[in-house]
Amino acid sequence: MSDNNDFVTFFAGMIIGGLVGAAAAMLLAPQSGEDTRAMLRDKSIELKDKAVDVGQDVQLRAEKALETTRVQLEDVINELKSRTDELAKVISKETAKLSTPAAPAAPPKV
Repeated sequence: MSDNNDFVTFFAGMIIGGLVGAAAAMLLAPQSGEDTRAMLRDKSIELKDKAVDVGQDVQLRAEKALETTRVQLEDVINELKSRTDELAKVISKETAKLSTPAAPAAPPKV
């Protein structure tokens, strides 16, 4: 779970860093307004494509983690059912022993 949080944090930092870097480059670049707008448009498309790729990667990793967790949970549930059945059998046997009348005690020998 921590790996997912680390990845999301990294991804958010990457996006924010990219936006800040792009903005700084645009403001400091010695270009005409038209060239700057064209470069902004190209960079925004590039950044959007990267975000989509990373988003798909995150989705794929989340789906794999979900499936792994689902399989592990099913194993735990099956094991729990098995142990519960075994315990129920033991309890039934012990209850049967307790409900059978005990043989009368032999009189004490004198």
